[in-house]
Amino acid sequence: MKRLLMVLPLAIFLVVAVFLYRGLFLDPTELPSALIGKPLPAFSLPSVENPQRLVSADDIKGKPALVNVWATWCVACKVEHPVLNKLAQQGVVIHGVNYKDDNAAAQKWLRDFHDPYQLNIRDEEGSLGLDLGVYGAPETFLVDKQGVIRHKYVGVIDERVWREKLAALYQELVDE
Repeated sequence: MKRLLMVLPLAIFLVVAVFLYRGLFLDPTELPSALIGKPLPAFSLPSVENPQRLVSADDIKGKPALVNVWATWCVACKVEHPVLNKLAQQGVVIHGVNYKDDNAAAQKWLRDFHDPYQLNIRDEEGSLGLDLGVYGAPETFLVDKQGVIRHKYVGVIDERVWREKLAALYQELVDE
């Protein structure tokens, strides 16, 4: 019995060490989402450009698209924005969700840094972000033409991320 009590702390330490070691090799941008394979949550929110126009999940259907959660207060979004502009110029359909932001600041941002979004949803209260399970900005959802979420990417989309992770997934949806 004494031996068991002496070995028990070592066994507990080894189990914890194995879990921590495994965690070193996980990709922090791969956050699981319960919404993969499910339609975008229902919403009706104003457009950033025209607050009288309401945008809904039905407006996103029709073509595969990236749904990019962004904000003017997000430093990483400023890094990502030129890449989104370039992708939009190449024909990639991108919709924006302006998350917990001041609408005047968002409009100025889009004038100053150009607007890659075909639709831009104003989510000042964060209700759509909450329904999407957003942790913060930037986050991007890959949505098929029926409005079903196929992939979620957390972090900045740069040239490498687009080329190595998202371009092929997007192209598969376009080719369907």
